[in-house]
Amino acid sequence: MSTYFPTEGEIARKWYVVDASGQTLGRLASQVAHILMGKANPKYTPFLDTGDHVIVINADKVKTTGMKSEQKKYQHYTGYPGGLRTEDFRKRFARKPELVIEDAITRMLPKTKLGRHMASKLKVYRSDKHPHEAQKPEALALA
Repeated sequence: MSTYFPTEGEIARKWYVVDASGQTLGRLASQVAHILMGKANPKYTPFLDTGDHVIVINADKVKTTGMKSEQKKYQHYTGYPGGLRTEDFRKRFARKPELVIEDAITRMLPKTKLGRHMASKLKVYRSDKHPHEAQKPEALALA
């Protein structure tokens, strides 16, 4: 017996629109990451990208729980001595809320080439307008 693996042509990718207004950041991120990985797809294979495209709108209306808005910090290292840069959640959210949601989702994906390919199917927009109407995305209500 041989195991069935879908080929690239057999994977039909759908487009989904997720409204982030009123959603909790972590719960939204985990559910979107689940869709991007393709785990909801019956043809899911761990080493293939079987996920769908996701458009997240209203990124500026997402909410956080607890003390995250006061305590959470984002850090990155520039590569130079003394180059550890830190930014508060509030500043980053005020400056670019799309980046906050994108970071939360991509950090839940695998840290491999496959994970980067999955992350390329994610589009996040601040308002409810997006340029992907030609793809006919379906509205997806997350629980």
